[in-house]
Amino acid sequence: MNKRIQIGVLRETKNPPDRRVAIPPATGLKILNKYPNVSIFIQPSDIRCCTDSEYREQGYFLTEDLHDCDILIGVKEVYIPTLIPNKTYLFFSHTAKKQTYNRELLHQIIKRNITLIDYEYLTDSARRRLVAFGHWAGVVGAYKALRAHGLRTDFFDLPSASSCRDMEEMYKHLKKISLKPIKILITGGGRVAMGAMKTIRTLHLKEVTPDEFLNNTYTEPVVCRIDPKHYVERVDGREFGFQHFYDNPEMYRSTFKRYTKVTDLYIACHYWDPKSPRFLPPEDYKENDFKISVIADVSCDLNGPIASTLRSSTIASSFYGYDRFTEEETIPFGDKKNVTVMAVDNLPGELPRDSSIDFGEALYQNIYDALFGDDPDGILERATIVKGGKLTPQFAYLQDYLEGKDTVDIKKKSSM
Repeated sequence: MNKRIQIGVLRETKNPPDRRVAIPPATGLKILNKYPNVSIFIQPSDIRCCTDSEYREQGYFLTEDLHDCDILIGVKEVYIPTLIPNKTYLFFSHTAKKQTYNRELLHQIIKRNITLIDYEYLTDSARRRLVAFGHWAGVVGAYKALRAHGLRTDFFDLPSASSCRDMEEMYKHLKKISLKPIKILITGGGRVAMGAMKTIRTLHLKEVTPDEFLNNTYTEPVVCRIDPKHYVERVDGREFGFQHFYDNPEMYRSTFKRYTKVTDLYIACHYWDPKSPRFLPPEDYKENDFKISVIADVSCDLNGPIASTLRSSTIASSFYGYDRFTEEETIPFGDKKNVTVMAVDNLPGELPRDSSIDFGEALYQNIYDALFGDDPDGILERATIVKGGKLTPQFAYLQDYLEGKDTVDIKKKSSM
């Protein structure tokens, strides 16, 4: 008979509060049906997108005390005083890229003999990520970009995404607006950019090619999505190759400047490596024909390719201004010569129900067979940062970081 496994669904404890959950009620029922040796216990929460009553109505047992559980599952970083020794935890720890603000969290996980499995590193044999919130970052980021445009121009006023129950309600509001002629640019080709395109497509805008976007004038709103081959080139003049760019970003230079002359609203959804060129440096903003008025930096790489991303913003205060000439922060909707910036780094949290259901389903489809049984493909092994009170071999490089000898943050590469 299979060993009984008790799962505890954690209440989110990070501040600012996050309303997402890794196991929504419907997904939990699927888990219980497929794995009869598994039990699920829910820690109560008064902010979770799926309410305590929703769990009770489906027959779950709610309890504050999860000490008897074997595996504890959350979304964001766990508040250190609540960590239970000798357990297995799954959450986004934001430690593997040497984030200084979470060094003590990793230290305490090791000290308490906790096994830490980080969602960000759950990959298949080809190293493709199996679970992520990136799509929802794009969905919400594009909506917030349009909201910022409306607030800046006074053409329309969209409610915040966080005030909407779900994506369906958010899109109902979006479909009521009418855009005047505007050029919208999206960088990136992954799940984040596709999420942004999903939102933009609810408006049925004309989609144009990069050449058309750069060279044509339109009397209607248009959108263009570009890949790296459209905004970087090899320094040696040889032909662009995506894999070569991914492996050797230092061998490329930016060609993005030409887009700053024709773009009104820019939504950044790209992957960026610190060795890649900065394609929107401060000096480009200062040119007289710089046209971009709103930049929604969904990728949110601090000290990265976009100079106006001075800091992350928050769901509660999503926008700030960037003075093109002093390079300083200012009010978001004041002087029209300034750029309005949206740089929220936890965008999926604004649509917690939709993003939780999607994330929970991805875990169900890709992870639980390995978690509750055997792991022949090494899915969990690749994502385990700490086991048996020690860093695992693939994350041994974090030892200097743990000891405070290496405190340089490596910026996250995916929206979550």
